[in-house]
Amino acid sequence: MLEVRSVSKHFGGAEVVSDITLKIERGGIFGLIGPNGAGKTTLFNLIAGTFKPSRGEILLAGAEITGEGAYRRLARGLGRTFQIPRPFTEMTLIENMLTAAQAQSGERLFANWLKPHRVAVEERANAERAMAHLEFLGLARLAREPARILSGGQRKLLELGRVLMADPRLILLDEPGAGVNPALLDTIIDRVAEINRRGITFLIIEHNMDLVAR
Repeated sequence: MLEVRSVSKHFGGAEVVSDITLKIERGGIFGLIGPNGAGKTTLFNLIAGTFKPSRGEILLAGAEITGEGAYRRLARGLGRTFQIPRPFTEMTLIENMLTAAQAQSGERLFANWLKPHRVAVEERANAERAMAHLEFLGLARLAREPARILSGGQRKLLELGRVLMADPRLILLDEPGAGVNPALLDTIIDRVAEINRRGITFLIIEHNMDLVAR
């Protein structure tokens, strides 16, 4: 599924990631553990395409993606969340979800003019998918509310939902338990496990060893 081969990253004269090699098999849940400052989030940024490595190769499903940008990797099925979610706070939850849908015909001017019915059908299908994901994540009752009202844990669930809108094969989760109350943490863990049972692979950064063990 994912291979990182002898990857290093320098910022100026500092080597933040040094000669990392790892292999993630399809269908599992894998943890990336280390102290603060060890380069875990930088490695995630390299895998996701936010940064390019100074050395080494990154492969997804056998295809080299080292030089590709984040959007292209997302199109290949590589999704990620962030330690601190940043939703569009003045948009509703359903609107936040819809911004993450891929290849929307309505974004193209000529499609709106020449194929309005197709655009309408696609938009309706995306809205139905978004609501289904919100229901799955326990957020459907808040679908028409602005994202600014959400707690930290609910924002993490919304961000996970946005990733699901892109139909990922591999999801990078950056500290899903950080700042989350125990009840919502149980929900996040349960949802991740269910998504994994559907065949989606996870690579998780987490300091909470109990969470990783679960």
